[in-house]
Amino acid sequence: MIIDKFISITGVCSRRETKRLIAAGRITINNTICRYGDSVGPSDQVLIDGKPIEGKKENVYIILNKPAGITCTASKEVKTNLIDYMDYPERIFAVGRLDKESDGLLLMTNDGDIVNEILRSENNHEKEYIVTVNKPITDEFIQGMSSGVDIMNTTTKPCHVSRVSDNVFRIILTQGLNRQIRRMCKVFGYHVERLQRIRIMNLMIKDLPVGEWRYLSESELSELKTLLD
Repeated sequence: MIIDKFISITGVCSRRETKRLIAAGRITINNTICRYGDSVGPSDQVLIDGKPIEGKKENVYIILNKPAGITCTASKEVKTNLIDYMDYPERIFAVGRLDKESDGLLLMTNDGDIVNEILRSENNHEKEYIVTVNKPITDEFIQGMSSGVDIMNTTTKPCHVSRVSDNVFRIILTQGLNRQIRRMCKVFGYHVERLQRIRIMNLMIKDLPVGEWRYLSESELSELKTLLD
């Protein structure tokens, strides 16, 4: 089995994180520093930072209503890192990202397989946001945002945009460019004052307070896995 898949199945970290550990020389197979693409078998000894990988634990799936000011990173050098903020007793990681200034829904899990499935379909599944801007929204703004905007040497995919109130709109994206909504708004002369993600696929934040988290229900998890099949 390829090393990154092997480690993701244990639930220790995702394939993406495994690649970073390999690049840093932190993974060994039978006391030899691992290289990307290496394979392992049942009798091989795999260590991360010199420590054996524990057996697979029960998967956990958590919805967090991330506050603004928390950074989506596991790096301990970042004082506002997400992992210290949650202080969860097991190693978990975020599926996707929200920039530091934004708040709202994050899926946290130790299931590397579902992380890979969601990230592979990132440009297809829906993500819904409520956005507050610094001045009244015009029909031209809604039409322009919906039709596709030229940013980062590409044109964004057409998306659904609707007015919530004078300075607030709802947007549903099926792609995840870096700081996409903020960049799109800037093209039309708008500045984002608040950006809140309220939904990823079938997962909704509903009335979960900012800064709080909850486990996914069985029905939410079942539907999520069905959507990913």
